[in-house]
Amino acid sequence: MTGPNGLGNLMRDPDETIRRMDDWAAGFAAKAQRYQAAQEQTERLRLTATSADGAVSVTVGADGTVTDLTFSNKVKSFPLEELSRQILTTMRRAQSGIADRVAGVMAEQLGDEDRETRGALLDNLRGRFPNPDEPDEQPPAPPEPVPPSPPSGGAAAPPAPGAPQPPRRPAPADDDDNNPW
Repeated sequence: MTGPNGLGNLMRDPDETIRRMDDWAAGFAAKAQRYQAAQEQTERLRLTATSADGAVSVTVGADGTVTDLTFSNKVKSFPLEELSRQILTTMRRAQSGIADRVAGVMAEQLGDEDRETRGALLDNLRGRFPNPDEPDEQPPAPPEPVPPSPPSGGAAAPPAPGAPQPPRRPAPADDDDNNPW
């Protein structure tokens, strides 16, 4: 540590030590200002998506929360299930652009600083708000078939051949103990 570039030289020249500390502090303060500016600009981000038919428009902030939701008169004729689907689909489309917009803010404000931190943050955002137009890694599982209801006239229909049989309870060893007569 007391070599040509170690503390020994700094201790011999207090003015140089103070200058280096001032430079370090100024660099740290400038970095803090850039991060503050990036945060403020990110908090002001708004992304809007509109459904293909123009019936639904959703605006989200950089954290993914919905900040505005508007409808055209077209939605008056929509079944509620269709309206719900369009709202969610449009919201996801708006959210899917968050990572790219935040990346743009970070590049503008921070340049090449802290690539690892930026990569981790953007990967997190892409995981939280994936592109809804891209297929999922695994297709959803098909729904389980619903067995038919037994006829309402009495006995249940026998199970289909090859269908799993329900477990049987063993018969009691002594039927007289359970017989109330």
